[in-house]
Amino acid sequence: MDERVTVLASTSKGLFLIDSDGARQEWTVSGPFCDGWPVNHATGDPQTGTIWAAAGGEWQGVAVWKSPDHGASWSHAQLSNGKMDEYLAADENFRKMLGRGPNPDAPFKGQMNAIWVLSKVGDTLYAGARPAALYASKDEGASWERVEGLSNHPSADSWEPGGAGLVLHTVLGEGEKLWVAISAAGVFASEDGGATWERRNRRTNQATTPDPFTGECAKDVGFCVHNMARSADGRVIYMQNHNGVFRSRDEGRSWDEITEGLPSNFGFPVAVHPQDPDTLYVLPLSEWGGRTPPEGKATVWRSRQAGEGWEPMRQGLPDGAYFTVLRQAMATDRAEKAGIYFGTNSGSVFASVDEGETWSEIARHLPTVLGVEVMHRR
Repeated sequence: MDERVTVLASTSKGLFLIDSDGARQEWTVSGPFCDGWPVNHATGDPQTGTIWAAAGGEWQGVAVWKSPDHGASWSHAQLSNGKMDEYLAADENFRKMLGRGPNPDAPFKGQMNAIWVLSKVGDTLYAGARPAALYASKDEGASWERVEGLSNHPSADSWEPGGAGLVLHTVLGEGEKLWVAISAAGVFASEDGGATWERRNRRTNQATTPDPFTGECAKDVGFCVHNMARSADGRVIYMQNHNGVFRSRDEGRSWDEITEGLPSNFGFPVAVHPQDPDTLYVLPLSEWGGRTPPEGKATVWRSRQAGEGWEPMRQGLPDGAYFTVLRQAMATDRAEKAGIYFGTNSGSVFASVDEGETWSEIARHLPTVLGVEVMHRR
């Protein structure tokens, strides 16, 4: 049976599935799922086809939704309560109107107001939350526990929020090794399955690159990490930071800046080629001009030299484009001829099935796209 490709488009009004066969030429859109709850991020297990979605917010509370059958049916595990539960508890007429009462107290009531990322590492499903904390599920998302080793890190009292709050938005891993990124507290790594953590933000080129705020040579990369991606062979981690693009070849212990050649040092997502660890993709934005593509020209920039030189890839992408591409809204598939996908806050999803050479719009008029992931299935 031919392999299928599914783009998981997380939006402010539910999850959408954008499906194609292995040729990736014709696409169909289904959704919205998750009862139209805002979905920050979704991920899938290519072995089983299971999809998980991080959904909810201040009104609904926070939950992880799960579908074992490609969206035909859904269940969800409620992790925190929202204002709807408060109103249902206090207002009999509201209960009569909805035909139900409030949800029972969730296990992390009052402790989280959003989940920003989901990531399956081995048999464990991880969730990164706001306020910044890491949660783990050993039973496919049915029950969760907080990873206390990270929450109890000695630096935790000094973590400062970024523009979207104090958010744990990236989880990478293999075996017992984990890497997370917190805006704006930086990169943390564990080599014992999350029991203990080390902060990893040291620059390797500290003597040559001045801090943009102090003018002095900085010893650390900026703590406002926007996104990270790890190569399939584990040799390199790439980071899009508020202050530039960085590369680490020693599992995050030190970072080289690779911004030179890009039109802006600001952007949100970064993605890496599924086979070639030296090929990566970023989407620079103007930092102070509305966080849109420079000059309104939508452009994905590609490097085939691990950041030592960049080329603009924009054939098929629009001019007059004043959208934003958020931190989780770009991903690659695992095809030999790599596909790259990104979603915009104006509701479009763009795809390249030839490693960035040409682009087409595979979905439009969706709600605000908050996250994009890709799942292969049979």
